[in-house]
Amino acid sequence: MSRYDDEHGRDVGRTFAALPPARGHGFARSWWGRAWLQALEDAALETAAVKAGRRLARAGGVGAVTVRPGRVTAVVRDPGGAAHRADVLLPELSAEEWARFQDLAVEQAGHMAALLDRELPPHLIEDAAVAGIDLLPCLGDLEPECDCGAWDHCGHTAALCHQVARLLDEDPFLLLLVRGREKDAFLAELHVRGTAQPSEPSPVTAGVDAAEAWAAADVVPPLPELPGLPQGIGTPPSLTAEAVAAPGIDPAALEHLAGRTAVEAYRLLVAARGVDPRAGTDLTTAQDAVRLACGPAPAVVTERLASGSGRGRDGLAAAAGAWRLGGAAALTVLDEEREVEGVALTRARAALEGAWEADERPEFHRSGNRWTVQGEGVQLRLDREGHWWPYRDEAGCWIPAGGSDPDPATALASARPGAGEPEDF
Repeated sequence: MSRYDDEHGRDVGRTFAALPPARGHGFARSWWGRAWLQALEDAALETAAVKAGRRLARAGGVGAVTVRPGRVTAVVRDPGGAAHRADVLLPELSAEEWARFQDLAVEQAGHMAALLDRELPPHLIEDAAVAGIDLLPCLGDLEPECDCGAWDHCGHTAALCHQVARLLDEDPFLLLLVRGREKDAFLAELHVRGTAQPSEPSPVTAGVDAAEAWAAADVVPPLPELPGLPQGIGTPPSLTAEAVAAPGIDPAALEHLAGRTAVEAYRLLVAARGVDPRAGTDLTTAQDAVRLACGPAPAVVTERLASGSGRGRDGLAAAAGAWRLGGAAALTVLDEEREVEGVALTRARAALEGAWEADERPEFHRSGNRWTVQGEGVQLRLDREGHWWPYRDEAGCWIPAGGSDPDPATALASARPGAGEPEDF
């Protein structure tokens, strides 16, 4: 790895040596790496370009990768040897967004300690996204540039994105760099902000944390029924200048803010009532028991959930693990064994054949929508959307081993023992 300086001599980037071919390995073991590739798949108009890029990256066609604020760059070689410069651009965060991100990090002692220990906590990335600060790329953020002349993502820019996903697995701080902050500079700024004395003493909050109070309770009282879900989002009242007495307040802007607040309130009510937005229907009692088991609860509650769901303690633990990975969709994959026929089966077989070289392809035994690798204790399950879910045999039980992926090789890699450990590149 080498440093990349701008015209003023400032250290603003990193160049990483070309990685060896990834045959037999999946891309993006980390959830932030998978999110990066998901942004590529969402942005590319042609799925063929994404697949071509995956093949190029897997074959070692991507040269040294330079990561700097707002841009990643590499030379990508076609199978025939032709070289192309590929760039992928990403918007940088503003100074105001960086300040808010650092405030989030300082507010949580755990976040601050992890960062100063040179670790990027995943929950900080999630908290930032909730606050409107996107470190991970969103739809349309990954803008391609390639000298091959393609106006959309091509195989070269897709290959670069796959290689960046591998780098992110090793160093998630590259997310900060491509958004505009080098790691050491960010940590130095964070240290200054964290050690600064507050201008006013923080108010003392009365009471105890709700989660702690719930976990400490010996008897769990029944909760009141939630209000019914409205048919739709209400319309806020129309405001006029006369209705808004505060000076400097734009009535139209306030009306818009009220409308957005109504949308967010409706979303929170939907989530509280256990509605799966992907299915558009209420969860069953058994599904809702799994959802509740993902949160903190005393042992008596966990036992009641295990019994009420009909899963037992071990089954509920496996189901809760699936829920954390993908909600109701992942739970369906855990429970469902169905036949795959017709076009769906043809596409599944084509995906499996294209994911590996012929001499590296695992030997699968198929049963319905489940493909088990002979003698390895790992399995792929195909959902109804055509995505693959990794499973691992633990003490005779099939346990979810990761989130879904459209590439079966990537999914299978996360199921194999040692998938969570860094590879030696």
